[in-house]
Amino acid sequence: MRRYTGRVLKAVLNPLEICVALALAAMAAQIHAAPATGADKAMARFEAEVSALVARPLPSGGVSTLFLGSSSIRLWDVDGSFPDLHALNRGFGGATTADVLHHYERIIAGVQPDTVIVYVGENDIAAGASAEVAQADVLALMTRLRADMPRARIAYLSMKPTPLRWDLYAKMAAANAVIKAQAAEIGYDFVDVGGALLDEGGKPDARYFSVDGLHLNKQGYQRWTSILARYLSGAAPSAGRTEGTVTR
Repeated sequence: MRRYTGRVLKAVLNPLEICVALALAAMAAQIHAAPATGADKAMARFEAEVSALVARPLPSGGVSTLFLGSSSIRLWDVDGSFPDLHALNRGFGGATTADVLHHYERIIAGVQPDTVIVYVGENDIAAGASAEVAQADVLALMTRLRADMPRARIAYLSMKPTPLRWDLYAKMAAANAVIKAQAAEIGYDFVDVGGALLDEGGKPDARYFSVDGLHLNKQGYQRWTSILARYLSGAAPSAGRTEGTVTR
C-alpha cells in the first residue's frame, strides 16, 4: 500500500483545497467542543468577586491568620474582632466547598500563614449534597491545605445550626461527625462553633442570627469570636460547656 507523507500531501493539494480543508477542520473543532456545563457555570459564578478579593493588597506586616470559606467568613469583621492578628479574610459569596476548591490556587496564592481558619460545607448541603458528598469535599480541602501548609495550624469550624436550615441540620451534624473523626489523621483541629448558637431547648437561638435566619448578627459573631480567641490562645472551654470544644 502506498503511503503519503506530509510533503507529498502539500504537493497534491492546491491553495483552494487547502483553504477548504482548514475551514472544515475549524468547523469540526467547534462542533466537537464541549459546551459549558452547569458545573462550569456554577464554578464561574463567583469569578468577579474572587478577582476583586485577590486584587486587594495583603497586610503590610504579612499574614498570620487566613480566614477561608463562605459568607459566614466573608461577613465576619476579622480585623475588628482580632485586632492583634495580621488577618486576611478570603471568604466569598455563598461558596460551597467545590467553589473554594475551584478558586483555591488564586485564594491562597502568595500566602503562608501561621494559622488557617476554615468554614465551608453548610452551603453544600443546602444545595442538595448528601452528608457523604459534603464531608468528602471538606476532607479533600483540608487534606490539600495540610499538604500545602505543613507547618500551619489549621482549624475547621463546624457547620452551624440556623433557624432557616434547621431541617437540614441532621445532615450537617452527620457530616460534622465524620470531619471531626478525621481531624487527627489529616492533621487539623475541629472547633465546635454550633453549640454556642443553641438555646436551652437545643434549637437555634434567634438572638444570634440576622433577620434572614441564616447569617450571624453582631451577637452571633461575638460568640464565634470568643470561641476562636480561646482556641487561638490555647485555652480550654469552661467546665461544663461544650461549645468551643477542640478536637485534634
